[in-house]
Amino acid sequence: MSEQHVLDNPIRASLLGPHAHLAVRHGAVVRYPADVSPFMALPDEPDARAWADLAAAIGPDRTGAVSAPRVEPPPGWEVLADVAAVQLVDAGVAAVPDPEAVVLGPADVPEMLALVERTRPGPFLPRTVEMGTYLGIRHEGELVAMAGERLHPPGWTEISAVCTDARFRGRGLATRLVLAVAAGIRERGETALMHAAASNVNAIRLYESLGFALRRHTRFVGLRALADEAVA
Repeated sequence: MSEQHVLDNPIRASLLGPHAHLAVRHGAVVRYPADVSPFMALPDEPDARAWADLAAAIGPDRTGAVSAPRVEPPPGWEVLADVAAVQLVDAGVAAVPDPEAVVLGPADVPEMLALVERTRPGPFLPRTVEMGTYLGIRHEGELVAMAGERLHPPGWTEISAVCTDARFRGRGLATRLVLAVAAGIRERGETALMHAAASNVNAIRLYESLGFALRRHTRFVGLRALADEAVA
């Protein structure tokens, strides 16, 4: 069996590494706080106890999201979403800072949430901004595009929340922000990675044109524990 790579279970690697200060532990399971990210992580080879820990980690709402390329939930779980995805890594990205990009912080969260609501790039919650550096581009004071850092396995940082208001698409703003975020990641000696839905061929084509290369196929799975069956 080949050795496990840090990017094979990136949520867990993040929470046990650079994002340990954000980690909420439930036995063998670690998760982000509910207002930071819906992501939680099982061990590489979860047993029945780990699945019970996951049910406890999910909590009263009984829903959660995991990255599970090889793991199949046991009886007692309902799969709410199963998204085939690709993992891309920097293979020569022409990373460069952008003079118009501004750092976004807690004071910008209402605007960031509004932009995410309009563009739907993926999960972004009130404290997601704490996961890393987020950059935005403004037009006449209005936030119209952003991108930032999400998962943070040791030595790597994921670029995520790449979105542009529909009125400003086609101007290359997303490309500029991805390259700017990648520049910051590279400046501190780390390597950028990205995830995209396998069905989002346009985004994948864009990221590959920027110098990202496919590392592997994976899945992101939304789960609900069925009453107490999952913790029995």
